[in-house]
Amino acid sequence: MNLDLNHKSILVTGGTGSFGKKFVETILQLYPDIKRLVIYSRDELKQFEMAQIFPHQKYKAIRYFIGDVRDAERMRRACEGIDIIVHAAALKQVPAAEYNPMECIKTNIFGAENVINAALDCGVSEVVALSTDKAAAPINLYGATKLCSDKLFVAANNMKGSRTLKFSVVRYGNVIGSRGSVVPFFLNKRKDGVLPITHPDMTRFNISLEEGVDLVLYALEHAWGGEIFVPKIPSYKITDVATAIGPNCDQEIVGIRPGEKLHEEMITETDSLSTIELDKYYVIVPQMPNKWTAEEYMEAFKGKMVEPGFKYNSGTNHDWLTPEQIREQIRLHVDPNFTV
Repeated sequence: MNLDLNHKSILVTGGTGSFGKKFVETILQLYPDIKRLVIYSRDELKQFEMAQIFPHQKYKAIRYFIGDVRDAERMRRACEGIDIIVHAAALKQVPAAEYNPMECIKTNIFGAENVINAALDCGVSEVVALSTDKAAAPINLYGATKLCSDKLFVAANNMKGSRTLKFSVVRYGNVIGSRGSVVPFFLNKRKDGVLPITHPDMTRFNISLEEGVDLVLYALEHAWGGEIFVPKIPSYKITDVATAIGPNCDQEIVGIRPGEKLHEEMITETDSLSTIELDKYYVIVPQMPNKWTAEEYMEAFKGKMVEPGFKYNSGTNHDWLTPEQIREQIRLHVDPNFTV
């Protein structure tokens, strides 16, 4: 990796979340001479707790900046002197978004617009926004807001004028062990002897926090502006996760929750018309007129267009995790002492 972030100033929105903490840990390890690393989030308790792990006294570049992406003025103030924004702030719980739709819209759509405007106004050079597989052909409000957010960031490249500023998006699936996800839920529930299964055929994509951070760093190094980067990652069956965590537990079918899909999708059949395949990633390139073409991109990165009709779906994926592999993932990324 040729990316050098030493002497740069980076702001991470939603910086106290699972991704934010892993991203900060990685940046501090790889780039000891980072100029400034700003943790921007609205929860002072989470900032206090994170400051116990990454204290300013030890890590001189770190700043803890309380603010909400909904607050355009505060967002702009936080971005003064910032070179790079990694936008990870979002309301992402599907049932909560269905019940509180405008709250989700204010954070995920209006917040995205505030990040874009702050970047345009403050001389930022690069923005990478985190997306989700739920943004592809969305059926729930959370996915719809993230699709809107993706469109805003891609289109922002058309508004930069003469600025040397690039906006790109990374889109990936369920992060193993992240807060509110199925693995910690099952780990907690297995003591009851029953694990609730929404549907026996349900599948999901799986990615680790480390892989998510690697994808963002890849985008920071290689983005030309307007791309949506999608990693090639395995799927799992929800029943295999239950078997991996509680092999002696009963699996109780409880039904799909509002806004849930049976299978997730990261690249739709329509997206395939503008999707380039690279070695480790797919790249959905912008369809609007740009300063570069898909042909130039393929030549530069030795990529190729995917076949017409291609779609990247967790249910038809070619790469699957077995229950034993899921256990290894849990030991590696969630709990090193995990046993069944």
